[in-house]
Amino acid sequence: METDLLSHSRARFNHEAARRILKEKYEAKMLFAYCGGMWRAGPELLTILGNCRIDNNLQVVLLDLYETPVRIQTQELWNLATERWQEQMTAWLVEFEELSQLR
Repeated sequence: METDLLSHSRARFNHEAARRILKEKYEAKMLFAYCGGMWRAGPELLTILGNCRIDNNLQVVLLDLYETPVRIQTQELWNLATERWQEQMTAWLVEFEELSQLR
């Protein structure tokens, strides 16, 4: 009985560690460069850009990840961030589902 409990707790610990590693892996892949700034594709950036996209040619100044002001084209950055976000989230989901099946 104790070995079953021990093996179950090890498997659970390994699963949680694998989930954390997977999250860190894909969060790192969300980073990209644009117009001399570093950006992280994610809900926060997409929301800010979505609110600015009233005019497709709109230029705004935003702070990048290092809090450096960068003048950007909202439509271009929104397209890049959306593309990066969807690619990485899809890949993350595929790996997560594989990990869940191993458990």
